[in-house]
Amino acid sequence: MEIKDSGRVILTAYHSYTPSRIPMEQSFVPQLSPTPGHSPLNSKARYQRMDRMISQDLLHPPSFSRSVSQESLDSTSMADYWSEVKSIEESAENGQEEHAVLEVKSADEGEMEEAWIQEAGLSTLVSGSLGEEPAEALFSTLTRTQAAVVKKRIDNYTQTQRKKKHSVRDVRDIFAVGDSPPVFCPGAGSPNSIQLSSKLSFRAPGRLESCASDCKLSKDSPSLLEELNFEVPYSECALRKDCRSIQRIKKDDATLPFLIRKAKLGLTIVGDLSKEDMKKIGYISLIELTAYFDALGIELKRNRTVKSKVRECGLFGVPLTTLLENDQKKFPGSKVPLIFKKLLSKLEQTGLQTEGILRVPGSASRVKNLRQELEAKFYEDTFDWEQVRHNDAAGLLKMFIRELPYPLLTVEYLPAFNAVENISPSKLQLQALHLLIMLLPEPNRDTLKAFLEFLSKVVANEEKNRMSLWNVSMIAAPNLFMCKGKTANPQEMQGAAGAAHVVRLLVKYQDILWTVPYFMISHVRKMNEAAMNKKHQASDKSKKKLLRTFWNPEREKTERSELCDVPRGVIRVHAPQHAKVSMAIQLDNETKAMDVIARFDCENSSGSLGSVRRQKQYLYEVGGNIGERCLDPETYLLDLYHVNPQCQWILKPRTT
Repeated sequence: MEIKDSGRVILTAYHSYTPSRIPMEQSFVPQLSPTPGHSPLNSKARYQRMDRMISQDLLHPPSFSRSVSQESLDSTSMADYWSEVKSIEESAENGQEEHAVLEVKSADEGEMEEAWIQEAGLSTLVSGSLGEEPAEALFSTLTRTQAAVVKKRIDNYTQTQRKKKHSVRDVRDIFAVGDSPPVFCPGAGSPNSIQLSSKLSFRAPGRLESCASDCKLSKDSPSLLEELNFEVPYSECALRKDCRSIQRIKKDDATLPFLIRKAKLGLTIVGDLSKEDMKKIGYISLIELTAYFDALGIELKRNRTVKSKVRECGLFGVPLTTLLENDQKKFPGSKVPLIFKKLLSKLEQTGLQTEGILRVPGSASRVKNLRQELEAKFYEDTFDWEQVRHNDAAGLLKMFIRELPYPLLTVEYLPAFNAVENISPSKLQLQALHLLIMLLPEPNRDTLKAFLEFLSKVVANEEKNRMSLWNVSMIAAPNLFMCKGKTANPQEMQGAAGAAHVVRLLVKYQDILWTVPYFMISHVRKMNEAAMNKKHQASDKSKKKLLRTFWNPEREKTERSELCDVPRGVIRVHAPQHAKVSMAIQLDNETKAMDVIARFDCENSSGSLGSVRRQKQYLYEVGGNIGERCLDPETYLLDLYHVNPQCQWILKPRTT
């Protein structure tokens, strides 16, 4: 069959390639080169070359180098991608989008190391005040691989500061061994202790016993498909052959090739933990991501933003944090900007089954007028949403994301998201994305989750709207990966094309990616225990002085006897919103969180508050070695009791 080049794409056939000619894990990245003497943004000839490129690539197989499978190379979806890029740039040229140019620069080595140490919660290691939190507690939980990464970063920072003739702490004052990584010292303390200095030491997990408390697996854990191991830090097994098994992700496959092994302590999603504990998760994630990329031989690049004046009021072009501050004055507890939620709601109510939703652009003039009207009337609740057509709402939604003064995936970690495409196989890509999601600031992570949930609903209606997972990913990628105010040069557009595969992973595996790994929760528990032990040691001295004065031997004997009479494995659950506000429960090996909730519901169904409609209740563990954690209904409570015996058990609605 002959296809004549008419300067536009005409889809007449799909060229099938035999498996023997295509590697299993590959991707298509079209090569672009600007025409001399023409702007890469404004030249119509550039788009004609794009169209011809797609047509030619259908006839001649391109060279592949990365990890998108051949089944994903759909000519229609590539046309969707370039059409979306063209729409974005035309929108900017026509003045629909108002923005100041975001100046993004590559950080020099000194700045990069300083920012890394700060964001990893380890700034006190170089300032000299080792007694402050969280550095000392955090360092006490690191594995050998993670500690080696920290040492390398501090060493690099020290060297760059010396070149600038700044007075900094020598890395040898922090680590016992000069330039060599930490090593096991069996004779120092416990068998698995690694000595770093006279003040700092951490436990090496050996066979990863540091996370054993949070990874007791249930006997009925399924072994189908490929399991993602959340008990072991990803950096510890990145180079093991059994962790690099090739798992193809088929295009728009209805089944998930990956699953999580169920653990006795239950799954924990991002919103289940307190803000204090999530902050510690961020520290651990950055250290682990750096160790993970090092193990894979990939440089973890970072950008820095030169701060410029941004809008502090309005809807479009306003930072997420500012939007949420304004929204929370009206609706306390808001986690996603109200305008973003309203646009999503409008599309979900009436547009999910609209053919070509997201792909077919709305009227440029209508979108511009709607934007201006929204800016004037949204917070006054006088905007008429009935006048908004589906495709116009989709255009406003994408415009909102593009108009953010700082990218939704953040300026700092956008290069890391792009680098995920260079990792193979898909399992390792998913692990890298998992760490990056844990690293995102809370407003960015919550807003991204709302967007991905919407995209998932669009894909679920594919039979009506003709939007497959790959179509949706191709359209979402340019909006997420092209920085506001930056002209898209060919190299960046190549990266965005590859990033469509990353978007596909984000959409398809969002439930997995928003689950906090067990090994990170174990880190947090150990950090909290280290902090508590330090506080107890400080307060014990003053307590002993008081006891010497007021000590009563008979009273102490009575208190010890009372403690011994308390049965082991019995917990007291507090339920402030129930008629029966407290209940003692004897735990056994099969008691789950859902059993306790059901028991309270049963006890209170005939009580005075039985007819009162309540919010759905969840069981929380509060205090001890965790700040606060909402428990998975499948959590085995006796196992959790052994891990955190000092916690309180509270039944209450989920905070939103």
